[in-house]
Amino acid sequence: MNNEESSGAKELEVKIYSIATSMTESIIFLDETGGTRILPIWIGPMEAQAIAIRLSGYPSPRPMTHDLFFSLLKTLDLTVEKVRITDIVENTYYSTISIKDKNGANKHDIDARPSDAVALAVRFGCPIYICERVFGKTQVLSKPITEDEVVKFKQDLKNLKPKDIINQLITRGKTDENGEELDEDEGTEGEEEDEQT
Repeated sequence: MNNEESSGAKELEVKIYSIATSMTESIIFLDETGGTRILPIWIGPMEAQAIAIRLSGYPSPRPMTHDLFFSLLKTLDLTVEKVRITDIVENTYYSTISIKDKNGANKHDIDARPSDAVALAVRFGCPIYICERVFGKTQVLSKPITEDEVVKFKQDLKNLKPKDIINQLITRGKTDENGEELDEDEGTEGEEEDEQT
């Protein structure tokens, strides 16, 4: 394995930073532990609800799909060791769920959608990792530094709709004729004009 492959496969631990949701789609924000990057991943509203319910600490009156899978694994004396978001190909994220028995043997990596992997990770309390190559293949957000910035950023994320996030990522780094960075409104208006012509 060469150095490029090795660095691309490097796993970085992440935590759930926030979830933004609308009627039709949701985004989960994964925060690089010990780093400054936040990865937004689009997921379905049902999967977002499955993650949010578990994080809230309120039990569901009846087992949801991820609760059922959690119970099945526990009954079979298996546990989720970790989940990994391994790649992104044509805007589709790939992840694996690593399971093992109570003796640490009988290990298996199971292919899964990131939303399902994260929903199980919060139930088992296991770590979530992202391969470095994923950060290199997609747009990321920068984490705020000060505590006040963190509070404001989290509040802003709650109020944003998924399309707002897309607009921010698209306009980031765009400049006008004078080399000045465009703000979000300027970038959006320009795109709308392009679509109409």
